[in-house]
Amino acid sequence: MPLSLSTPFNVSFEFFPPKTPEMEESLWRAVKRLEPLAPKFVSVTYGAGGSTRERTHKTVQRILNETNLVPAAHLTCADASRDEVNDVAHSYWEMGVRHIVALRGDPPAGVAKYAPHPHGYPWASELVSALRSQHDFEISVATFPEGHPDSRSLDSELDNLKRKIDAGATRAITQFFFDNWTYLRYVDAARKAGITVPIVPGLMPVTNFTQMTRFAAQAGATVPRTMGPMFEGLENDPETRKLVAATVAAEQCRQLADAGVTEFHFYTLNRADLTYALCHILGLRPNGQQTGDGRQQAADGGQ
Repeated sequence: MPLSLSTPFNVSFEFFPPKTPEMEESLWRAVKRLEPLAPKFVSVTYGAGGSTRERTHKTVQRILNETNLVPAAHLTCADASRDEVNDVAHSYWEMGVRHIVALRGDPPAGVAKYAPHPHGYPWASELVSALRSQHDFEISVATFPEGHPDSRSLDSELDNLKRKIDAGATRAITQFFFDNWTYLRYVDAARKAGITVPIVPGLMPVTNFTQMTRFAAQAGATVPRTMGPMFEGLENDPETRKLVAATVAAEQCRQLADAGVTEFHFYTLNRADLTYALCHILGLRPNGQQTGDGRQQAADGGQ
């Protein structure tokens, strides 16, 4: 079935702050390649316990200074006091950032289980509430269609999402997934629970299957049994691996679009090629244009 072209698609991209000059060059090649697609926003991650704080700030500042993109800075509760978190949030506001992705965060390296900082915000819902009282941020939050590894059940995951929305969040972005029915069932359950904000599917094009399975195990995401054989034997064949990855991700996007999804969030891993190809398949063209009748957007991504 063809992609539905009756409604414009919106996309957003996630990047992570680079550790080395070489990684920084790779990041900015990706940023410049994807910028003409006029995403709704681009998010920049924040390491466990704020371990990438300075690099995140630097990356966000450069996006503001050197591109037309709208940055959304990640901010976590983990391993930081309320005052420290508030100071970071205020510095983002002073910098010109108006969109925060508010997260509980992961425990610091070497710590197996998350525990709230004794003087910090214990959960993302409290962080959202604090951000909302501090400045008029747009606030996105995370949600997990298969349940967060620390969630007791999908019902508790939905309860947690509702607390974050009630605290003032305006959008939820999902953890990456590969089974579209998992996402669609979760959205249906959220709507029945009275959650009305956009629940944007987070998609990760597979550039390295071994790395992706490790990410999935940490995040509690299921990898379909059919995916392994598709990448088998391609460890030293990057060109074929890329073609297979594009095929798998394009089919996932096509199915979601045919189910009525109109907004996608791509975990780029600081690479542009697969994400750019998927956006092209969705009908996005440089400078905010989209194919099909009525598929034109302003270069600001429709904001």
